[in-house]
Amino acid sequence: MRSIGRADREGEGPAAKVAALRRAHRWISAEVRPVYSVQEARPVSQVLRLGRGSCSQRMAVLEAVARAWGVPSRVRGLVVDGTFWYPRFPRMRRLIPDQVVLAWPEFRIEGLSRDDHTAAPWLPVSELFGGAREPRGRIGGGFTNAGPETLFEALSRTSVDWDGVAVCPASDGSCDLSAYLLADLGRFDSRDELFARYGQTLCGPARLLAEPVLGRRAAGL
Repeated sequence: MRSIGRADREGEGPAAKVAALRRAHRWISAEVRPVYSVQEARPVSQVLRLGRGSCSQRMAVLEAVARAWGVPSRVRGLVVDGTFWYPRFPRMRRLIPDQVVLAWPEFRIEGLSRDDHTAAPWLPVSELFGGAREPRGRIGGGFTNAGPETLFEALSRTSVDWDGVAVCPASDGSCDLSAYLLADLGRFDSRDELFARYGQTLCGPARLLAEPVLGRRAAGL
């Protein structure tokens, strides 16, 4: 993880911290291979050692990097409709849970402008590469959860909006994912706290059965 670098010590302002987190996101995208692991509480150290992880596990790596740089993090607990994953698993729809608990990271960056980020000083990971009021998603459309691109990678290219507030191009509203949001569980100091209270998406026995197969399967296949 040393090759990620570190936050810019010459500029402690919000722009420098956001830029550092963007670099970390790009490093994780390049170095941690996306797979369909279902062990959402897997330690970050193990994800890095394996060199592969699910979107949730790679989000956890980004949170760990932020905390190592002195940027506090928390997660928003989202309950997402299982149909959101249907395009990715067209032949396995019966195996997808009706609801999926998603830990959505947020980073506390002092000095962040409320003009660009309505939740300032907290920065949702969906706004890491652009504010909620900034039109995004024009190149290649929004995120459809189909094809090789994962939710983690999509963050750098298009809006990923669970609340229906992002500015989407009129010709493509697929950056608005609010129709899939079933419940907002609130904010938690860590994803461990979220999973301890509400559990992971799959029960323990199901994770043990699914992990040997999905944990090595490359995302997008």
